[in-house]
Amino acid sequence: MSVVSLPEEHWAAALADVEGVQPVVWDMTGAPPRDDIELVVPPYMSNPNRLARLAGLPKLRAVQLVTAGFEHALQYLPDGVVLANGRGIHDTSTAELAVGLAIAAQRGIPQAARAQEHGEWLRLAGLPSLADRKALIVGYGSIGLEIAKRLVPMEVSITAVASRARAGDDIVDTVHGIDELPALLPAHDVVFLILPLTDATRHLVDADFLARMPPNALLVNVARGGVVDTDALVEACASGRVRAALDVTDPEPLPGDHPLWRTDGVLITPHIGGASTAFEPRALRLLRRELARFAADEPLQNVVATGPQ
Repeated sequence: MSVVSLPEEHWAAALADVEGVQPVVWDMTGAPPRDDIELVVPPYMSNPNRLARLAGLPKLRAVQLVTAGFEHALQYLPDGVVLANGRGIHDTSTAELAVGLAIAAQRGIPQAARAQEHGEWLRLAGLPSLADRKALIVGYGSIGLEIAKRLVPMEVSITAVASRARAGDDIVDTVHGIDELPALLPAHDVVFLILPLTDATRHLVDADFLARMPPNALLVNVARGGVVDTDALVEACASGRVRAALDVTDPEPLPGDHPLWRTDGVLITPHIGGASTAFEPRALRLLRRELARFAADEPLQNVVATGPQ
């Protein structure tokens, strides 16, 4: 039997019938309940510092995250332990929010909500629709694809960008490489960011990137805050050149006195992309599949790193 820790009692109950798996409950706030745990599923949206307790598990072989992002876990990964992310769990919720943010920003929903508080009937006719816009999806992985699927019936023209150029699919003729961004940006009205935060992507969106976007273009960030140079974004939005709809910021949480809160043309949600009712059933489906693979001594499907040896 493979001993696996799960962060919630009802998760352990839901997965108790997975053959070859013995679930134990551990939310990582204290010492592990036993020292023979072989796979850890950390709590969703918990303090990353809890992962330091992984070092106290001598039998640990794998960590299965239920987040798509994994950079927060790398520094805590013990030697030889594999790290898998929750690819696919958040696709539906995050894509839904990305499109929702774009619609809200394009159609003036934040302005209308503020006016409602004062009983003011705003004249908002003539704002840009999402239909007939040209959208650039930067980060054409599983979530980027789901964003594209939702934009197609909304009559949006889509261009996809990934780390390297590759063949297209049923939605786009080709996937462009990230090196093509400078040439692509001026032709797109809405830019969706859904790429991982790495050394290569940190501050990818800088003053030059923003300057290449067309006037009044919209930047939608559902990736990581650090992909964007916040100071450059504040300056670009304050000048009225571009607008932004952000589910993630840098820093995060965004301090109450940060100028981004009060910058015209900026809509902010508090990193809720994957945190909807769609999360848990998809997380449990992934864990059921992956725990069965682990118990059968098969490799986890979404391995993103291995601890240094």
